[in-house]
Amino acid sequence: MALVRISHYLALCGVASRRQSARLIDAGRVTINQHLATHTERVDPLLDLNICVDGQPILAQQEKQYWLYHKPVGVDCRLLINDPSSLIHVLPHSPRLYPAGRLDKDSRGLLLLTNDGELTQALMHPDFHHTKTYVVQVDKPLTSQFLNDMARGVSYGKVQTRPCSISLINPTTFEIVLTQGLNRQIRRMCQALGFKVIDLLRTKLMTVCLDDLPEKTMRPVSAAELLSLQQLS
Repeated sequence: MALVRISHYLALCGVASRRQSARLIDAGRVTINQHLATHTERVDPLLDLNICVDGQPILAQQEKQYWLYHKPVGVDCRLLINDPSSLIHVLPHSPRLYPAGRLDKDSRGLLLLTNDGELTQALMHPDFHHTKTYVVQVDKPLTSQFLNDMARGVSYGKVQTRPCSISLINPTTFEIVLTQGLNRQIRRMCQALGFKVIDLLRTKLMTVCLDDLPEKTMRPVSAAELLSLQQLS
């Protein structure tokens, strides 16, 4: 196998996606043979390497794992060992899984957990416009103007969101399908239009559905679901 960048190697080993691994390197949390790693370094995946993250040795590539998790409100998707609310305290010690995309701490619903860095990179890349579906409750009755404005895309700060699909469920609840994954995007879109989000549930990631998976539980991704994710990514 050819030499690969250290961020790519960390993704292959299931530490994080390449983008998340690059952040670990930027933060000075990755070492190679006891010196700080840089983005330009390349390694041979076939060699026995002394690579550590936060001082902990990285295990060689492991069999790929794919799980769905119904995240409750209050769990933080950032993998911070010192944060009692972090998702890291929910995940198994081995294999090391991480979320392919996040839900903010105040939101709940479907998370894909994996150690497949390549799939994660493809699913999270903004150029592919992968769909994510949410059910959202707000603090007052919805209007046709609100639904139209959300569908066209909303401006807040320096952001202009992409057009999206939206449908009314009941007077204060709607379903929305996004092709972006901006930080707290739905909450900020609603706030810009004068509404406050009361509850936010992610029900679908592309073709994979939350269905009746109980809150705080995990299940393996089925072969058919995995195939659809791989084909669509």
